[in-house]
Parts: sequence; structure tokens; C-alpha cells
Amino acid sequence: MRLHDFLDYRARQQPDIDFAVLGDRHLSYEEARRESLRIAHALVASGLEIGDRFAVLSKNSIELALIYYAASRVGAVTVPLNYRLAPREWQFIIDDAGAKLLVAQAELADALAPVRDELSDVKRFVATDGDAAGWERWEDFLAGQPETPPERDIQPEHDVYQMYTSGTTGRPKGAIITQRSLCSQLHQGVMAFGGSPGERALIVAPLYHAAASLMTFSAVQMGGTLYIQSDFDPAEVVRALSEERIGFSLLVPAMIQFCLVAVPDVAERRYDDLRLMVYGASPISEATLSQAMQVFQCDFIQGYGMTETTAALTYLFPEDHRRALAGEPKLLLSAGRPLLGTEVRVVDAADSPLPPGEIGEIVGRGPILMNGYHNRPDLTAKAIRNGWLLTGDMGFVDDEGYLHLVDRKKDMIDSGGMKVYPRDVEEVVARHPAVAEVAVFGVPDEKWGETPVAAVILHGGAQIGAD
Repeated sequence: MRLHDFLDYRARQQPDIDFAVLGDRHLSYEEARRESLRIAHALVASGLEIGDRFAVLSKNSIELALIYYAASRVGAVTVPLNYRLAPREWQFIIDDAGAKLLVAQAELADALAPVRDELSDVKRFVATDGDAAGWERWEDFLAGQPETPPERDIQPEHDVYQMYTSGTTGRPKGAIITQRSLCSQLHQGVMAFGGSPGERALIVAPLYHAAASLMTFSAVQMGGTLYIQSDFDPAEVVRALSEERIGFSLLVPAMIQFCLVAVPDVAERRYDDLRLMVYGASPISEATLSQAMQVFQCDFIQGYGMTETTAALTYLFPEDHRRALAGEPKLLLSAGRPLLGTEVRVVDAADSPLPPGEIGEIVGRGPILMNGYHNRPDLTAKAIRNGWLLTGDMGFVDDEGYLHLVDRKKDMIDSGGMKVYPRDVEEVVARHPAVAEVAVFGVPDEKWGETPVAAVILHGGAQIGAD
């Protein structure tokens, strides 16, 4: 099984159902299949062989979704870039991946100008929409490409994408996800999410993120329609959930919090079509979750995992949430139980399993583990020991097998689902001429889960405000 097999199957079974909607644009499953074939041939024409990397810098778009499927067809490995990073951070990732092609939205292409000439391996620059100086137009990139399956024998062990994560080591690392790992996770997910052809999935979390991409692929696996929003706007998210027949969505806790506090009529609206909300990627407060369950009146699933596990290790299922509301509120503080075919346990410093209730490091194994870090066998060996992935998170398992997170082994900060490494922030703050010393740490935050705080010592006689 390969990622593109799901798109081809659904295009055959339901060719006229919407694959994706973005604003006024609608693309059917058959149109999506044909377009992904053209993109696949364009990737081949760019010289990409099986296993070659190419980078994509884009906000959520129909093109970005299609690129994942197109690359799967020819064995090219998609490297999605976080569009919130700085140019030098993009440069590091692009060079580390050895990307031979760079695809970007026109509005983001200009931001790459400071580092473009220093990119080591990129031979071709393509803008997906509009014009960008020095970039090839998307229409020209696809011109003349056929709508036939490429002659490539793609196997389950081939790499499908490579997502970069700072984790707890500062420098981004490319976690390699294979077709087998991704499809295993998709099979786990469909048992949890359910769904039916044509059901709309709100895609607003960024598609460079492991959880958001998984929800996108899961929706297509079920024959659903991707209702894509390029940026997160709380008012627009709430409007879509109540007016656009959205059946399910993924929102990180910070998004849920903003929807609840920034949209005045959120509690007065009806969400008759909303069946399921999936959340995760960062901590959520019990109060926020309880309020969300009361407002949206749908089922909830919490996912716990990381990029290195494709996305999820455990789920807290709707029935668990209902148990919590029925008198067991502590369940809302759990991360759930392992997915089908996945094992999770808590170990001590010697990797020995700990009994229920005792705190140790959370480790997991199963078919969803990454195929290592790109070009970093040393870090891969530290992350995966005897087939078990060391998460770096501390927690315990209770008598029923529910996983509870307690703390992080390192001082990495989870802010709105994104990983913030204190040293990176310290380096920026330290550049200010008034700053003598700085230490950054995370503190709990109702909106973001955690937020960084900097403790600063000024040079003698220097004065500076917080701003």
C-alpha cells in the first residue's frame, strides 16, 4: 500500500465528489487524480529519482495536498517547510535534505531571497501561484505533462516524506517516514475517526505538521472532502464549523482556546454536522476541553505522539471523554491508550519497564516509527534503542493502561503545538546590545499550552522595556 493508492481508489469509486474546496475553488477526485499525475511527471522531468528530496514552502493549499500524492507516485520525498521559520532556518533544512527542487508559494518565495544563492543542491525554483521574480510559473512547470501513471515501481519500504523537528536537541532533524509507516498509521486512524464519502474535513492546522498531514490523508482515505483554510482565523474557523457542513477537524489546543475566547457568538451557534474534533500536539487544560465539549457538542479524540511516530502513539477516544463527563474527570488528563499494533510503556534509566503509577520515560514501538533521522545515524541510535523510540517525555501508565504525561525530560517548550527550543530564543535576545545575560524557559499558558519567558540581566547602566 502506498499513499497515492488511496487517492486512485477514491477517484475510481467517487470521481465527481469534491476532493478539496478552497474559497470558491472546487476540485473533484478525478480532477485531483489527473492533476497529481501531471505533477508527478513534472517531478520526474526535474530529474528526481526514487529517494531524491525536494522542498515545499507553502501555506495550506490544494497544490500542497496534491504534491504529497504526486511525489508518492514517483518515490520523490517531500520535505515540507515551516513557513514561520527564518530564511537561515529554511536554508539549513533545504541543504541538510539535499533538496534538488524547491517549490514555494509566490508570497513566500520572495522571503527566500536572502539565502537563495547559497542553497547547495537546488537546481529548479517553482512558484505555485502568481509570479515571483526568478521563479518558474506553476503552469509552465506542468505544461505538456501527461495524465498517465509514471513508470516507477514504488514499494512500501520507500520513503514518502521527511519532516523536520527540533525535538529537544535544538538543530532540526529530518524524520524519515516510509510508505509502510504512513499507511500503518492511516489504517489505525480510520478505525478511530470513521467517516464517509463526501464528509467535509476542515484542514486549517498547517500541512507541514505531522498531525495535520495525517488528518488530510485520513480524510482522503475515507473519501472525504478537504475544506482547506490557508491561515488560522478563529472567526472563520467557527463560521466554517457551523455553516460549511464540516464533519470533523483537527485543531491544536491553542486554536480551540482562541475559538472559545475570540469569537463572541461561538456558544450561540449550532454545529449540527460536526461529528468529531481531534486535538493534540500540545497540552490542553481541563477547563478548555470541558468548555469545548459543551460548546461544540461533538465527539472528541486526543492524540499523543510526535513526528518520529508518523503522528500518533495513543488516542483518548470519544468513549473515554464520555466517561470523563460522567464522573471521571481525571481521564481528561490522560493521553489515552496505544493504537492497534503499537506498544507504549514507561521505563527507568536502565530501560526496564516500570509498574503502573511509577514515573519514567515514555517509549513506544510499532509499524509507525520513522526510518531514522536523515544523515544522522548517531542521533537515530540515541532515539531508537532495541526497536523502541525514546520520546523524551516523562509519564506513567495507570492500572487501566491509560498513559499520563507528567513532564519533559529536556527543557523543550511546546507552544501552540510547535516546539520552541530555549537556546534559539536566547541567542536572538542576546543580540540586543542592552542584554548581558538571558535565560529562557517555558511557563503554562491557557492559550498556547506553554509560552516562553525570558529572564534578562542588562548591562550596567542600560535601560530597556519588555517590548
